[in-house]
Amino acid sequence: MVQSINMAGLRTMWTLLTQPSLLRPDIVVSDIRSLSLDKLRQRGIRFLVFDKDNCLTAPYVSTIHPPYSSAWSSCLKEFPNRVLIVSNSAGTRDDPEYRSARAVEHALGARVLRHSEKKPRCGQEILQALQALPEEVAVVGDRLATDVVLANMHGMTSVWVQNIVSRRGDNLVAAALRDAEHAAFRMATRLGL
Repeated sequence: MVQSINMAGLRTMWTLLTQPSLLRPDIVVSDIRSLSLDKLRQRGIRFLVFDKDNCLTAPYVSTIHPPYSSAWSSCLKEFPNRVLIVSNSAGTRDDPEYRSARAVEHALGARVLRHSEKKPRCGQEILQALQALPEEVAVVGDRLATDVVLANMHGMTSVWVQNIVSRRGDNLVAAALRDAEHAAFRMATRLGL
Protein backbone atom coordinates (compact mmCIF):
# COMPACT_ATOMS: atom_id res chain seq x y z
CA MET A 1 0.00 0.00 0.00
CA VAL A 2 1.24 3.50 -0.80
CA GLN A 3 0.49 6.20 1.74
CA SER A 4 -0.32 9.69 0.54
CA ILE A 5 1.04 12.79 2.22
CA ASN A 6 -0.51 13.28 5.64
CA MET A 7 -2.06 16.73 5.17
CA ALA A 8 -3.73 16.49 8.60
CA GLY A 9 -0.28 16.04 10.13
CA LEU A 10 1.15 18.95 8.18
CA ARG A 11 -1.72 21.23 9.26
CA THR A 12 -1.11 20.23 12.86
CA MET A 13 2.57 21.24 12.72
CA TRP A 14 1.54 24.90 13.01
CA THR A 15 -0.41 24.09 16.18
CA LEU A 16 2.61 22.30 17.64
CA LEU A 17 4.76 25.41 17.24
CA THR A 18 2.51 27.24 19.69
CA GLN A 19 1.54 24.23 21.83
CA PRO A 20 4.55 21.88 21.99
CA SER A 21 3.12 20.28 25.14
CA LEU A 22 0.76 18.35 22.83
CA LEU A 23 3.79 16.14 22.06
CA ARG A 24 4.16 15.08 25.70
CA PRO A 25 2.71 11.60 26.37
CA ASP A 26 0.73 10.87 29.51
CA ILE A 27 2.24 7.37 29.72
CA VAL A 28 5.44 5.95 28.21
CA VAL A 29 5.90 2.20 27.70
CA SER A 30 8.53 0.17 25.87
CA ASP A 31 5.90 -1.78 23.89
CA ILE A 32 2.37 -3.10 24.38
CA ARG A 33 3.63 -5.83 26.70
CA SER A 34 4.42 -3.08 29.24
CA LEU A 35 0.94 -1.60 29.10
CA SER A 36 -0.79 -1.83 32.50
CA LEU A 37 -4.45 -2.42 31.73
CA ASP A 38 -5.27 -2.17 35.44
CA LYS A 39 -3.69 1.30 35.69
CA LEU A 40 -5.59 2.41 32.61
CA ARG A 41 -8.87 1.23 34.14
CA GLN A 42 -7.98 3.08 37.37
CA ARG A 43 -7.70 6.25 35.24
CA GLY A 44 -11.25 5.63 34.00
CA ILE A 45 -10.24 4.24 30.62
CA ARG A 46 -12.97 2.10 29.03
CA PHE A 47 -11.76 2.09 25.40
CA LEU A 48 -8.37 1.38 23.80
CA VAL A 49 -7.31 2.82 20.45
CA PHE A 50 -4.18 1.35 18.89
CA ASP A 51 -2.01 2.46 16.04
CA LYS A 52 -1.23 -0.52 13.80
CA ASP A 53 2.12 -0.14 12.03
CA ASN A 54 5.09 -0.51 14.38
CA CYS A 55 2.87 -0.66 17.44
CA LEU A 56 1.03 -3.95 16.87
CA THR A 57 2.43 -5.19 13.56
CA ALA A 58 5.41 -4.73 11.31
CA PRO A 59 4.82 -1.93 8.77
CA TYR A 60 2.06 -2.78 6.26
CA VAL A 61 1.64 -6.29 7.74
CA SER A 62 -1.80 -7.43 8.94
CA THR A 63 -0.79 -9.93 11.62
CA ILE A 64 0.27 -9.25 15.19
CA HIS A 65 4.00 -9.15 15.88
CA PRO A 66 4.43 -12.65 17.43
CA PRO A 67 6.05 -11.53 20.72
CA TYR A 68 3.00 -9.30 21.32
CA SER A 69 0.37 -12.03 20.88
CA SER A 70 -0.30 -12.60 24.57
CA ALA A 71 -0.46 -8.89 25.42
CA TRP A 72 -2.78 -8.26 22.48
CA SER A 73 -5.06 -11.13 23.55
CA SER A 74 -5.24 -9.61 27.04
CA CYS A 75 -6.29 -6.24 25.61
CA LEU A 76 -9.07 -7.86 23.57
CA LYS A 77 -10.22 -9.98 26.53
CA GLU A 78 -10.15 -7.21 29.15
CA PHE A 79 -11.70 -4.57 26.87
CA PRO A 80 -14.19 -6.69 24.89
CA ASN A 81 -15.62 -4.86 21.86
CA ARG A 82 -13.89 -1.70 23.10
CA VAL A 83 -10.64 -1.89 21.13
CA LEU A 84 -10.28 0.11 17.93
CA ILE A 85 -7.37 0.20 15.50
CA VAL A 86 -6.66 3.56 13.87
CA SER A 87 -4.02 3.58 11.18
CA ASN A 88 -2.81 6.15 8.69
CA SER A 89 -2.67 3.35 6.14
CA ALA A 90 -5.43 0.75 6.69
CA GLY A 91 -8.88 2.33 6.86
CA THR A 92 -7.97 5.57 5.06
CA ARG A 93 -8.54 6.79 1.53
CA ASP A 94 -5.15 5.22 0.73
CA ASP A 95 -6.72 1.79 1.32
CA PRO A 96 -8.63 0.84 -1.87
CA GLU A 97 -12.04 -0.62 -0.99
CA TYR A 98 -10.69 -0.93 2.58
CA ARG A 99 -9.03 -4.24 1.69
CA SER A 100 -6.22 -3.71 4.20
CA ALA A 101 -8.69 -2.71 6.91
CA ARG A 102 -10.66 -5.91 6.41
CA ALA A 103 -7.47 -8.02 6.43
CA VAL A 104 -6.33 -6.38 9.68
CA GLU A 105 -9.76 -6.88 11.30
CA HIS A 106 -9.69 -10.55 10.34
CA ALA A 107 -6.11 -11.08 11.56
CA LEU A 108 -6.25 -9.01 14.76
CA GLY A 109 -9.86 -9.48 15.84
CA ALA A 110 -10.58 -5.78 16.35
CA ARG A 111 -12.38 -3.15 14.31
CA VAL A 112 -10.36 -0.79 12.09
CA LEU A 113 -11.70 2.74 11.88
CA ARG A 114 -12.61 3.94 8.39
CA HIS A 115 -11.70 7.61 8.60
CA SER A 116 -11.53 10.55 6.25
CA GLU A 117 -9.00 12.56 8.26
CA LYS A 118 -5.63 11.03 9.09
CA LYS A 119 -4.09 11.19 12.53
CA PRO A 120 -3.81 13.43 14.44
CA ARG A 121 -7.03 15.06 13.18
CA CYS A 122 -9.45 12.09 13.36
CA GLY A 123 -10.30 12.38 17.06
CA GLN A 124 -13.97 13.19 16.54
CA GLU A 125 -14.31 10.22 14.17
CA ILE A 126 -12.83 7.97 16.88
CA LEU A 127 -15.12 9.27 19.61
CA GLN A 128 -18.15 8.91 17.35
CA ALA A 129 -17.21 5.35 16.35
CA LEU A 130 -16.72 4.34 19.99
CA GLN A 131 -19.65 6.39 21.34
CA ALA A 132 -17.23 7.43 24.07
CA LEU A 133 -16.20 10.48 26.03
CA PRO A 134 -12.59 11.62 25.51
CA GLU A 135 -11.58 10.86 29.10
CA GLU A 136 -12.66 7.22 28.61
CA VAL A 137 -10.22 6.63 25.74
CA ALA A 138 -6.50 5.81 25.68
CA VAL A 139 -4.61 6.09 22.39
CA VAL A 140 -1.56 3.80 22.12
CA GLY A 141 1.01 4.42 19.40
CA ASP A 142 4.64 4.80 18.40
CA ARG A 143 4.50 8.33 16.96
CA LEU A 144 4.54 11.46 19.09
CA ALA A 145 3.38 13.76 16.27
CA THR A 146 0.44 11.59 15.25
CA ASP A 147 -0.69 9.20 18.01
CA VAL A 148 0.24 11.23 21.10
CA VAL A 149 -0.86 14.54 19.57
CA LEU A 150 -4.16 12.95 18.47
CA ALA A 151 -4.90 11.90 22.05
CA ASN A 152 -3.77 15.17 23.61
CA MET A 153 -5.62 17.40 21.12
CA HIS A 154 -8.88 15.61 21.87
CA GLY A 155 -8.64 15.13 25.65
CA MET A 156 -7.80 11.42 25.56
CA THR A 157 -5.02 9.64 27.46
CA SER A 158 -1.86 9.35 25.34
CA VAL A 159 0.35 6.26 25.58
CA TRP A 160 3.64 6.38 23.70
CA VAL A 161 5.25 3.09 22.68
CA GLN A 162 8.99 3.75 22.42
CA ASN A 163 10.18 0.52 20.78
CA ILE A 164 8.98 -0.12 17.26
CA VAL A 165 8.37 -3.54 15.73
CA SER A 166 10.62 -3.12 12.69
CA ARG A 167 12.26 -0.52 10.47
CA ARG A 168 12.08 -2.98 7.58
CA GLY A 169 9.42 -1.95 5.09
CA ASP A 170 8.66 1.25 6.99
CA ASN A 171 7.59 4.45 5.27
CA LEU A 172 10.86 6.39 4.93
CA VAL A 173 9.32 9.75 5.81
CA ALA A 174 7.55 8.32 8.86
CA ALA A 175 10.77 6.62 9.98
CA ALA A 176 12.77 9.86 9.68
CA LEU A 177 10.10 11.81 11.57
CA ARG A 178 9.96 9.14 14.29
CA ASP A 179 13.75 9.38 14.71
CA ALA A 180 13.47 13.17 15.06
CA GLU A 181 10.64 12.76 17.60
CA HIS A 182 12.76 10.36 19.69
CA ALA A 183 15.71 12.79 19.62
CA ALA A 184 13.49 15.71 20.65
CA PHE A 185 11.94 13.64 23.46
CA ARG A 186 15.37 12.66 24.79
CA MET A 187 16.52 16.29 24.71
CA ALA A 188 13.37 17.55 26.41
CA THR A 189 13.74 14.87 29.10
CA ARG A 190 17.39 15.82 29.71
CA LEU A 191 16.38 19.48 30.00
CA GLY A 192 13.56 18.60 32.39
CA LEU A 193 10.86 19.92 30.08
